[in-house]
Amino acid sequence: MEIRADLLIVGAGMVGSALALALRHSGLEVLLLDGGPLSVKPFDAGAPFDPRVSALSGASQRILDRLGAWDGIARRRASPYSEMCVWDGSGTGQIDFSAASVHAQVLGHIVENRVIQDGLLERLHDSDIGLLANARLEQMRRSGDEWLVMLADGRRLRAPLVIAADGAQSAVRRLTGFETREWDYLHHAIVTSVRCARPHRATAWQRFTDEGPLAFLPLVRDGGQQWCSIVWSTTPEQAEKAMALDDQSFCEALERAFEGRLGQVLEADPRVCVPLRQRHAKRYVEEGLALIGDAAHTIHPLAGQGVNLGFLDAAVLAEELQRACDRGERLADARVLSRYERRRMPHNLALMAAMEGFERLFQADPLPLRWLRNTGLKWVDRLPEAKALFVRQALGLSGDLPELARP
Repeated sequence: MEIRADLLIVGAGMVGSALALALRHSGLEVLLLDGGPLSVKPFDAGAPFDPRVSALSGASQRILDRLGAWDGIARRRASPYSEMCVWDGSGTGQIDFSAASVHAQVLGHIVENRVIQDGLLERLHDSDIGLLANARLEQMRRSGDEWLVMLADGRRLRAPLVIAADGAQSAVRRLTGFETREWDYLHHAIVTSVRCARPHRATAWQRFTDEGPLAFLPLVRDGGQQWCSIVWSTTPEQAEKAMALDDQSFCEALERAFEGRLGQVLEADPRVCVPLRQRHAKRYVEEGLALIGDAAHTIHPLAGQGVNLGFLDAAVLAEELQRACDRGERLADARVLSRYERRRMPHNLALMAAMEGFERLFQADPLPLRWLRNTGLKWVDRLPEAKALFVRQALGLSGDLPELARP
């Protein structure tokens, strides 16, 4: 059995699904495939939070809204936050950000990844986008001007253009020989949800410890503000010890690491431990191929920006492909695809460099660097213009924004 399409998107995660929806009115025959079932799960408001969450920016919210997915996401569960507090656990430096500084109501929303995914899948099932579930990629090779893609179950797919949206361990990237630059942070992240004695006050909290950053991201359940999603970045040795603790001991260790800012940590959901690694493809495109989202770049979860970069990738690529369609250009042409790369690679690299700089600065032990970062935090905290610039960037109100993301 052989299936043909104008465009094949491999990976129906959040970013791949967003790209497919962004192309639903393009006139192209789009086929979206994934190794999973592509079914929408009934939402249970009483079930534990998904440990994997994203801090959606204003730009990402606008993209999801214009794709028709935001209403379904908000109907399930989305937790807005309007303040951010960052401090150095080894000193006295602290900086606070507020949406009110730029006359906005929120800085963003903390949303479980499965909620975002189901909101997108709902819209995909309502569209005429071709969906291919339980499709595991096994081989792909050039066949004339097209790609021939072989699945594990024997099905064969043909398309002149293939988009890799299949995540950090991208099979498309591996099979087609895209080179990457990558390095291990020598840190692991413990991820879970916890209930605290004090309300989080719609604030995203982040403390930089000697071992790594610790984030408490606000979640809302039944209108209450006691729950937070935590991302605790620490050394592999410390992570192993923390994962081995019983629930009560883990909550006590977490409370100490967080300086008790939200009072006692009363309970914790099951924990997940993830090794941290940064990866960036040297190229995003070549003839008939493009990488988006985590297939192109993975960054430190320091500010929860990974999926925001991916949504912007998807929106920019969809915009460039639609322009090429309108001009009658061949979509698989490397010159067409390179327009996407030119718009996205500098932005992604700049944010990755900033996150790397923050991570390295706050891990530095020498006394002069500790003094510098504490003094710097205090100094910037007194500069409303600088803080407003950061807030506008976080809200997605500046930079080269695609049409789907513009205010």
